[in-house]
Amino acid sequence: MFLEQVIRTLELEQTSDPRQSRRISGRTGGGKPALSEIGDTAAQHGKELMQHGFTVEEVVHDYGDLCQAITDLAFELDAQIEVDEFRVLNRCLDNAIANAVTEFGYQRDIVVADQHAHDLNARLGFLAHELRNQLATATLALSAIRNGSVGVTGATGGVLERSLVNLGNLIDRSLAEVRMTAGLPLQSRLFSVRDFLAELKLSASLEANVRGPR
Repeated sequence: MFLEQVIRTLELEQTSDPRQSRRISGRTGGGKPALSEIGDTAAQHGKELMQHGFTVEEVVHDYGDLCQAITDLAFELDAQIEVDEFRVLNRCLDNAIANAVTEFGYQRDIVVADQHAHDLNARLGFLAHELRNQLATATLALSAIRNGSVGVTGATGGVLERSLVNLGNLIDRSLAEVRMTAGLPLQSRLFSVRDFLAELKLSASLEANVRGPR
């Protein structure tokens, strides 16, 4: 298809209105790729290469190999390529590469976004499952205490406390993971090691009392 489009472009370049060739090959110059027949087919080609596992480098070399094949065949057949004709070929190749690479990158971004969404849903599903289990246990324990059949200081109260502690731990671990994956900048500050250890001891003692001996 690309070769047919190049031939049609060259034919229109020989007419009284060579600008008509732009709708096939696209305009000359960089910037945002313009709509053209070559752009459409190149975009489809870039999409197919992405779906088949090729790299963006291979997309570019794909058209480079085509250009090399054209010039090699012209040399073998002793066919003279005029300067204007070679300029048209370069314009077609340039626009084809630009559209193919653009579509390739767009399709790759879609795949990456889908994978990210899948991983995020998996993590959220695990978190929601664990939170639901702990919340269900705490709710049952609270219902039993409210009915008056058991006391807060008994075994059921211990179950309620452990469930609440586990809920807090799940939330803390989730928040820590969010901070790490978000790439938040590190903040340095001075603090007292003695006060830090005292606070750590108090928190650990509270959790150890709730969990009980193992």
